[in-house]
Amino acid sequence: MIEANIMYEQDRIRSFTLSGHAESGPHGHDLVCAAVSAVTFGSVNAVMELTDADLTIDQGKDGGFLSVSFEGSLSSQHEAQLLLAGMVVSLETIERDYGDFISIRKTEGG
Repeated sequence: MIEANIMYEQDRIRSFTLSGHAESGPHGHDLVCAAVSAVTFGSVNAVMELTDADLTIDQGKDGGFLSVSFEGSLSSQHEAQLLLAGMVVSLETIERDYGDFISIRKTEGG
């Protein structure tokens, strides 16, 4: 199962971590894994390309792990926050339809 942990600080996304494997299909044909990867990597790429947000990114060598955190103040990162909020909505849609393979947890940390 993919575990998505999203950490908020004052109603803004401070960081998120995804770990695990969906295992909803054979390797190379796992639609849940592909969907989650497309949503998260697409969102992170959009933040990097379209905003000046300072991100720290860590990903597992063999897949199954992605951690992204914002550095600095969140108050000046409206566009990045909007892109990541869209990512969360997309992940929640996947969880609604494929909840046996992905779980999302949101926490407030500051």
